[in-house]
Amino acid sequence: MPRTAVPLTAVTRDGIAPPAETNGDPVNNHVISNNGRVVLLVRNAGTTAARTLTLRVRGTVDGQTVAPRTVSIPTEASRYVGPFPTDDYGALLQVDVDNAELKLTALAL
Repeated sequence: MPRTAVPLTAVTRDGIAPPAETNGDPVNNHVISNNGRVVLLVRNAGTTAARTLTLRVRGTVDGQTVAPRTVSIPTEASRYVGPFPTDDYGALLQVDVDNAELKLTALAL
């Protein structure tokens, strides 16, 4: 199945209401339109364990695939992550979650 799209909300000088979170999908994972100025707000809604967000990096170095970047989100905590340069992460940012307890919000600056 295709990756689950996370809506991208543009932040404006007039302000925006907090957008709805996207529930983590550990089966299909996620994709986000990326202009190089995207920031993710990732919330761990779980009460028992830290959860892992994995960001897929494209390309190779010396013929070796670049390892994905991982971010640990502590129990009942939130983290802002980004931005993601398009040269490294592509125009479609691929985001994997290890559990549905991770909630994603994508903001474009």
